[in-house]
Amino acid sequence: MSANVETNVRPAPDSELVDIADYVLGSVTSDEAFDTARHCLMDTLGCGFLAQRFPECAKHLGPIVPGTVVPNGARVPGTQFELDPVKAAWDIGCMIRWLDFNDTWLAAEWGHPSDNLGGILAVADFVSRREAAAGRAPLTMRDVLEAMIQAHEIQGCLALENSFNRVGLDHVLLVRVASTAVVTRLLGGTREQIVDALSHAWIDGSSLRTYRHAPNAGPRKSWAAGDATSRAVRLAMLVLKGEIGYPSALSAPTWGFYDVSFGGKPFSFQRQYGSYVMEHVLFKISFPAEFHAQTAVEAAVELHPEVAHRIDDIDRIELTTHESAIRIISKTGELNNPADRDHCLQYMTAIGLLKGDLTADDYEDAAARDPRVDRLRDLMVVQEDERYSREYHEADKRSIANAVQVFFRNGTKTQKVVVEYPIGHRRRRDEGIPILVDKFRRNLAIRFPAGQASAIAELCLNREALEATPVHEFMDLMVI
Repeated sequence: MSANVETNVRPAPDSELVDIADYVLGSVTSDEAFDTARHCLMDTLGCGFLAQRFPECAKHLGPIVPGTVVPNGARVPGTQFELDPVKAAWDIGCMIRWLDFNDTWLAAEWGHPSDNLGGILAVADFVSRREAAAGRAPLTMRDVLEAMIQAHEIQGCLALENSFNRVGLDHVLLVRVASTAVVTRLLGGTREQIVDALSHAWIDGSSLRTYRHAPNAGPRKSWAAGDATSRAVRLAMLVLKGEIGYPSALSAPTWGFYDVSFGGKPFSFQRQYGSYVMEHVLFKISFPAEFHAQTAVEAAVELHPEVAHRIDDIDRIELTTHESAIRIISKTGELNNPADRDHCLQYMTAIGLLKGDLTADDYEDAAARDPRVDRLRDLMVVQEDERYSREYHEADKRSIANAVQVFFRNGTKTQKVVVEYPIGHRRRRDEGIPILVDKFRRNLAIRFPAGQASAIAELCLNREALEATPVHEFMDLMVI
């Protein structure tokens, strides 16, 4: 027999697929995880409502063919759209991610686990309406919160030890994988169907990170996660119609994900799936800024009163940071659009020094035209502190440290302001959650009349009532 003949014996499924399927078929018991998931739901939806103010986001929402209505379809919160769950997942995911203001997970790979809410909410709403129409029990918001915890855990645990960005792949791959697992379960998929759907998610490969980096940074990074969670819904539905899976999607020699896209190296895992990621997730509470810059902006805002009246006297600005920030968001030269600016460490720090704040509007052209912004960028010296880089990865710390110090022409200088843990970090939960709730109320007020906004907020703040609410009734509250 020729050595080149392939043996056509179908193997057992890759253990990585099986482990995820077994996990999502289990139950989550962590009270802390459920409470954090509730706050995550509030914050994530609020980010979407804020994004709907921006025409470049709003233009993407709605049916692919204008005027299409899907009976018992999924709603898109903050709109009147009633869509098929695939497009609804796309829309919800797009609006969640548009302003780079939702939660973040930082490890060997980074990402935004609440991006999975696009697929979760769309499918849960669709299933809930279908079941209610048939006289059966609908899904409840506790089912949504549990699916969020599981999606966070899958995406986050895959990210702990495996860097996709170092081989040029975008982290939204992990959104597609995590969403595929949980939405297949929500749709009623069996263990075997979840495994099969996951195989398709890996076979899809990954988009490149091209659209996140100079000189090509652009708005695709704001809808890429919506596209990923939507694709997950489509794959789940294909498998539930009988589409077969591909058991060695990861490990197949030559043709599997490991050999094609990951340098032949299998994934490493730091921990078993549980509820660790939701419990430790990072919230972007104060600023719509890429998370590696959150503490830099916080430090700049603290320095604002001391430097705002002396902008013309600044000689240089020393910005001390960690390796990931330097690799991902440190930029010089022209910034071409809002998506370029919100991934520039120097731009975000400059706005904080100038204004004492940073809002979504500060990335628009009108704000960027202020000549002082680019002047401050040009004065910045970015340097790594190896301790910051090391503690960024340490499991008991996971800091995201930055420091800012301003030097003036007359030889004076400010103090060096160091912020190691942003307000959205687990170590600052008691301080951060009240501000997160205020952020949610403000974002509701942007999109809804006062009475409707108050009703949504009060339900979300009552954990017992929220968890018992049928998903379709919760979604109906947010039709505008």
